[in-house]
Amino acid sequence: MTKASSKKPRYTPPIDPMPARVDPCLAALVTKPPKGPDWAYEVKWDGYRIAVHIEPGRVRILTRGGYDWTERFPTIVDDARRLAVKTAILDGEAVVLDDLGRSDFGMLQRALGRLPSAVEAGAIVFYAFDLLYLDGRDLRRLPLRERRRLLEPLVAGREGAVRLSEEVQADGNEFFRVACQHGLEGIIAKHIEKPYRSGRGEWWQKITCKRRDSFVVVGFEPSTVPSHLGRLLLAARKGDDLVYVGGCGTGWSHELSRELRKLLEGMVTKAPAVALRRKGAVFVDPVLAAEVEYRAWTDDWKLRHASFKGVRPREDEAAVFELP
Repeated sequence: MTKASSKKPRYTPPIDPMPARVDPCLAALVTKPPKGPDWAYEVKWDGYRIAVHIEPGRVRILTRGGYDWTERFPTIVDDARRLAVKTAILDGEAVVLDDLGRSDFGMLQRALGRLPSAVEAGAIVFYAFDLLYLDGRDLRRLPLRERRRLLEPLVAGREGAVRLSEEVQADGNEFFRVACQHGLEGIIAKHIEKPYRSGRGEWWQKITCKRRDSFVVVGFEPSTVPSHLGRLLLAARKGDDLVYVGGCGTGWSHELSRELRKLLEGMVTKAPAVALRRKGAVFVDPVLAAEVEYRAWTDDWKLRHASFKGVRPREDEAAVFELP
């Protein structure tokens, strides 16, 4: 009788099924950066939040709301295929950088296309800041520091369309001051010991130099200058309804004013999406969302000092501001 082998069978970790989609983790808006060794900071990118799904034989790009926008980001798709992975889900932001290396939402919106543009789609860059799945392992249960440890070797140092969003170990208040001084939108603070949790929570926090959100374009007021835009009329979501929250009349160039007016005139409707009577208002189908920077809200939920930053299709409904 032969002696039984004392060798233990090799342990094979279980293979986690790859999620078809992951609801993103969203940062809570706070007024100042958190403090302590458990917090890391990043630049707040000014673009579209997307997830890059690398699968056998294909790459998919999904928006925050779950729409498949793969065809809109060909350079990101091509570069993602070159990463040394079999399967992965990368969470991050698609942006276009200006001459000073700052992300510019208006340039991104033009690169994607509803308005005439000199910005090519190939200028769009994906900054990866999290890794949710890698070669058969669901990483969402791991703390952020472990997910970043696995992400960095994949994308650090790359200069193509897929890049690493760098973490900054610094004093949060000082980093925020410098970010605002350089014209950035703000910073993100993330708790390095927390797992990845879908939805909005305190484990990710955003601190913005100014407030900024998306609102549905429900109409416009013509300018006194022929063929130009005077004011956009905006609405927020409240349950299943749209509620008028005021408008904005600044933030566009002379040329962009004319382009927006022409675009909106092709969407005119006789059935307003909001309960609003306003002399001279022209109502449009609520299919576009405007990115708007503003200082505060009035007591009756109207925007104060709103300024236009860009426009996007409303189809990605998740990004539209919702009133409490």
